[in-house]
Amino acid sequence: MKKNLKRLLPLCMAVMLLLQGCGSGSGSGEKAEKPFAPKYDKETEFSLTVAGHYSNFESLEAEFERFYEHYPNASMQYVTMDDYRNVISSALVNSEPPDIFISNTWMIGNEDYDSLFDACEVLSDPSLDIDYSCIRESLVRTTDSGDVVMLPIFTTSYGMLVNMDIFEKEGLKVPENFKELVSVCEKLKSAGYESPMMGVNRFSGSGLFNCFAYPMYGYNVVKHSDRIDALNSFAPSSGELMRPALERLDEFVNSGCIDLAKCDEEITDEYDSVIMRFFEGDVPMMFATGDVVSGTAKRESKSEAFSAHPFKYRFFTAPSGDDGGYYINSDSICFSVNKNSRNIDMANEFMRFLISRKELGNMAALKRLIPPVNDGSPDEIYSSLADVPADRSFSDKEIGLLDPAVRQFRAAIYAVGNGTMTVDEAVAAYGSIPEE
Repeated sequence: MKKNLKRLLPLCMAVMLLLQGCGSGSGSGEKAEKPFAPKYDKETEFSLTVAGHYSNFESLEAEFERFYEHYPNASMQYVTMDDYRNVISSALVNSEPPDIFISNTWMIGNEDYDSLFDACEVLSDPSLDIDYSCIRESLVRTTDSGDVVMLPIFTTSYGMLVNMDIFEKEGLKVPENFKELVSVCEKLKSAGYESPMMGVNRFSGSGLFNCFAYPMYGYNVVKHSDRIDALNSFAPSSGELMRPALERLDEFVNSGCIDLAKCDEEITDEYDSVIMRFFEGDVPMMFATGDVVSGTAKRESKSEAFSAHPFKYRFFTAPSGDDGGYYINSDSICFSVNKNSRNIDMANEFMRFLISRKELGNMAALKRLIPPVNDGSPDEIYSSLADVPADRSFSDKEIGLLDPAVRQFRAAIYAVGNGTMTVDEAVAAYGSIPEE
């Protein structure tokens, strides 16, 4: 879909204000959400398949059960596809194509997924009656022609898990800016915590360098939106926009806040190992994404240390800026409908059911992710995000970087953080920095 999805545009705010039916009715000024009313005969028999790359998707299966209350003769299944990145496009046109499928924003602008986007139903078609006004406007992606072909189901963010009991025990306040971070880490080290901050040292979105530096970089890109095209095309000198974040990362790595060798030795993967090491109870701050946080609830009982000595923990933005941290609300996964579905009407009907504050909230609560709705997450673990000022809160869509540009920044921070490149070298090499 390179021809019309290379650049995605925000929906017009005026249009969003005209959309109705998805408000909370809680005094926020939004209209109360309308109960779902089936379009078709309750006795309709049909089957639907949802395809994705999640290994398990209990929250979606719970939605199947709720949908059966309206259509008891429905049969729905979720299937996990191996090598999803490479097989989903062809799966959409094979003899038994999925009816609904996971789509991701990193696919945007990549010609390998042109056929995938060509197979997407236009969910903004008024005849489908899919009301997505409950979704944050900054998260809704549209094509150049204004069509919505993917809708966010879960969102995530970058930041850190904080052991609140340690901070209470040591009489410290969770740092809100970089100066406070360095000061707090010095006090924690004096109190015996070898590495006040930890995380996985990997080339990934969940990597500690990315959790620390990408939100700061994204903020700088938003402030220089006229340079987005240059960054996406790797234009000479555009790498200068990375400099403030790279310099702060370099300062952080040399601040004594984190022991990278200890992280390398004790944290072996981006997910399970991060959580289980945090649950040992002696790490004040652990870099993580919301996708990692989603796995904490299930692992509390699997950790002998946490079971023996449970503690309170919450998720915060990483305080990388002089004025504070930056909250990027990013699409974790989106759903699209296959316009080639043999049950297209009912696939659209399920999406109409699912895209509501109530159902999206149910899914997020079960998965412990951030729902994409206007009023954020009701989960206390994410409560600090509501305190981030609006001018430091934004989405990946507002940043506007395509996946190759994001990966170049990731390569830069991985190199600078591990000392294989200086800041000047990384800035100069933007567009050709080797990826791990």
